[in-house]
Amino acid sequence: MVFSSQIFLFYFLPAVLLLYYLVPFRARTALIAISSYVFYGWANPIWAVIMFFGSSVDYICGLALLKLSGLPDHDGLPPIIGPEVPRTRGMRIVLAISIATNLGLLATFKYAGFLAENVNALATLLGSERRLVPVLHLVLPIGISFYTFKAMSYAIDVYRGDARPMRRFTDYMCFEAFFPDLVAGPIIRYAAMEEQMRVRQHTWDKFARGVAFFAFGMAKKILIANPMGHIADTAFAASALRVHDAWFGVFGYAFQIYFDFSGYSDMAVGLALMMGFVLIQNFDSPYMADSITDFWRRWHISLSTWLRDYLYIPLGGNRVGPGRTYVNLMTVMLFGGLWHGASWNFVLWGGIHGGMLAFERAQGKQGFYARLPHPIRVGLTFVIVCLSWVFFRAKTLPESLAYLRSMVGAAHAGLASDVVAGAIYTPYHATMFVIAALTVWAVPNTWALTNRISMGRAVGGMALLALSVLLMWTQTVNPFLYFQF
Repeated sequence: MVFSSQIFLFYFLPAVLLLYYLVPFRARTALIAISSYVFYGWANPIWAVIMFFGSSVDYICGLALLKLSGLPDHDGLPPIIGPEVPRTRGMRIVLAISIATNLGLLATFKYAGFLAENVNALATLLGSERRLVPVLHLVLPIGISFYTFKAMSYAIDVYRGDARPMRRFTDYMCFEAFFPDLVAGPIIRYAAMEEQMRVRQHTWDKFARGVAFFAFGMAKKILIANPMGHIADTAFAASALRVHDAWFGVFGYAFQIYFDFSGYSDMAVGLALMMGFVLIQNFDSPYMADSITDFWRRWHISLSTWLRDYLYIPLGGNRVGPGRTYVNLMTVMLFGGLWHGASWNFVLWGGIHGGMLAFERAQGKQGFYARLPHPIRVGLTFVIVCLSWVFFRAKTLPESLAYLRSMVGAAHAGLASDVVAGAIYTPYHATMFVIAALTVWAVPNTWALTNRISMGRAVGGMALLALSVLLMWTQTVNPFLYFQF
């Protein structure tokens, strides 16, 4: 089930919201948990079973951490394991079990086949005539990258003393399976949700802002991301392109992935607000960034801050000297690339961003790159990001290199390129391309637009939602891009 589907918009969502406001507050987390499992298991019930297994382990680990801390667990709120409590070997083992379970599930379904293929390729290179490791082709549960990272934050936050553990299993299921952000984020930290599970406000203003978020997110997906996807899919399917066609195609993909992913995040934030929850901002006009460092402060903020707090800082961050800092930056971004997918293309994508982060840190605030005029820095950053998107979008490394050759004029574009041009420069797609660019660089982002819901914005949002729903009826099922990661 996806947000941009008839069954979600006209059946699932109205039913959940109606029941949510009819039942007592104490029963609402259980209702969300059950609804979330229905939402997730709709396409494949086995996926819900896999998530339930991981949730059970994490929930038990949270209670075990509290038990091993020696703190009394009264009938009220479970206590926070503060800094005065020594972290014992048993507590570290429990934490390791939780992390290993989540990473193990992620590795099994997402990376087992990739690892086996590379082991066999290496063996062939060394002269072996048989496959050393059988290659398993497992169906990847949608959203597993997101909910495993979210689940890891539970045990880590409880262990660090950033939040208290949950006593009721249904509360924990509500946190991990929370359907608004389940399959494509934002990656919500447990510490940010723990108090809201117990106390949150339900107001008409909050609900109205949630509807506005959902409307703008839906418009991003249906009205902009989908036609930009047509441009990108057509360009990347071509064997060779003229230079301007190749750049038009990768710019189209840059717009597609931004409006698709930020649209989902907006819809997730909106759905959460309708139920009283406040999620974090996941995008802050990332193509307005004037450096790659600034880009990662604005793009997929929940992932970049997760990697910073749970990986970069534990590795030493920037407190261990320049050399180790550069290594830490590269390590984090390579890991972030692999998080997106089991492919060397994603590793290269992460390596490009890690290398740029290290380069910008080495340059410092007085470097040549930093002294360029701001519009040039923004343009240069966008070009670098688009070059890295080639590896993100292409299916294989040879396809990535072939596309890059087209971008620099080193490919031999034939008559097929005329067919591609005819498909991507239609009046409709060219118009939507211009609208996408204007929205990126001239229109406030959704968070700014929804800070104050004026009558004009309310009418505009409802008009966009209505138009999006009408166009949705004419399209085949088009899931969000990050469902694949």
